[in-house]
Parts: sequence; C-alpha cells; structure tokens
Amino acid sequence: MRDAPAPASPLADVHAHFLHDRCGRTDWQVRNARRLEVGARLGITMHVASMLGSFGFTSPTYFPSPEDLTYANEAMRTLARAHAERVRGYVTVNPNHTDHALAEIEAGLGAGMVGVKLAASRRASNPLLDPIVALAAEHRVPILHHVWQHRRREVAGQEISDALDLLALAHRHPRVRFILAHIGGGGDWAHSLRALVGATNVWVDLSGSGVDRGMLELCVECVGPQRLLWGTDLTMDAGAAKLRALEAMGFSAADLEAIRWRTADGLFGLGLGAGPGPP
Repeated sequence: MRDAPAPASPLADVHAHFLHDRCGRTDWQVRNARRLEVGARLGITMHVASMLGSFGFTSPTYFPSPEDLTYANEAMRTLARAHAERVRGYVTVNPNHTDHALAEIEAGLGAGMVGVKLAASRRASNPLLDPIVALAAEHRVPILHHVWQHRRREVAGQEISDALDLLALAHRHPRVRFILAHIGGGGDWAHSLRALVGATNVWVDLSGSGVDRGMLELCVECVGPQRLLWGTDLTMDAGAAKLRALEAMGFSAADLEAIRWRTADGLFGLGLGAGPGPP
C-alpha cells in the first residue's frame, strides 16, 4: 500500500478494532501495532475502537459471554490509556445480558470510553435494547450498531439488523445519536441509504471493504456530508480508497472536513480541534 499524502486536517476513524491476549491469536500485539502504524501512514489522528469479546475464541463473536466482554472492555481501556493521543474506545455489550451490559457501560464511560458498540447480538428493533439506549442518552454518548445492508434472510451465528431495524430503535429514542455501521460492509447499501432519508439522529459510517461505484454519491444524496463519518473497520485499504474518492468528489472544504473529523469530534468529544495531523 502506498503512503497517503500528508493530511491537511485531522482524520478520525470511527470504526476500528484491536485485539487482546485472550483472542486466540499469538500475533495480536503485532496486529495492533500494525494498525497504528498503517493508521499513521494514512493520516489517522484518532482511532475510535472496540474489542468484540474474545472474537469467537471462548464465546461466540456476536453472542459474547459477560466474562469475555468484561475482559475485552478492560483491555480496550488499557490500550486507550497507553495510546491516549490517538485511541478512544467503545464499550462493547451484549444486550441479552441486560444488567451486565448496563454495568459495563457505567464502568467504561466512567473510565473515559466515548461510545457504546452493539454487535449482532439482538436485533436493533428489539425492546431489549431500550435500557442500554436510555443509559447512552443519560450519558450523551453515541451508539455504533452493526448493520447488514438489507436483511433478506437469517444468518447463522448472529441476529442481524438492517437499516429499518435501526430506524425503529432511533424513532423510539430520538435524543440518542446512532451510527449505522459499515455502509460498505456488504449487502444492499442503496436500501439502507434510501431508508435513512430524514432520519436526523442516525449517522452513517463509510467503513467496510466495499468501494462500489455510486456508493459515496448516494450517501451524499440521501444522508448529506454532515451525517457521514469516515472509518475503516478491518479494511484499511478500502478506507484509503474511499478517502481518495472523497477528496476527488468536489466537496467544499467544510464538508470534507466534516466527513474527515469534525462531525466525529462533535459526536464523541475527541478534542481534535484544528490540531496537527497524526503523530
């Protein structure tokens, strides 16, 4: 991968993942270091990241056990403290364990985490999520929700949500700021984007391996640059491709900065200001 040009402004990755020592991989430290290294080359000023339990090693990725989540969230806090100048963390919870989820959110936000991550553990429209969302509202933090772009069937090992499910939750909680995850992560992104027209408390993260022709243009048409957030997920090369595409689309300087960092800065309170590029 070629180095990206030196950035003219900060760049926030709102959808990142790191690993820990109980994820079943012996190279977890190498992979974490590599993400930070490549992030610096891309110009990423801040990674907003989560750890998904044991990533399937000792409990299912999308149905992580309370024990795995507690360990992973503490590992995420430790990493964020070690790299405080460029990493912030989500608190990852499994809403099937309500009391544990609420306790994890309180502990994590109290220790400096900046958002809540919901994976495909329970459909977004399910009322079981309401206590979690209410607590996020109380703390005024955003929720990043894993979304499959247009659910046409069930998928083994997860309970997938699509944009309509997330909209049902967003309509019940109009004061909460939701982020629809990885619009480029697979499925019918046009279905999701058209559903989001007028949903003023739902933002879209641009992460995922898809860099389809017309995707970014429809994002702008349906959602507008002020509700778009740049991110990578596990695909930093695709994130770089989208970044270059955004830079060629003729945005105003203000709109491009909103996508790169300014909107994320407002949602998460990252404290980026108009500071320098990556360390």
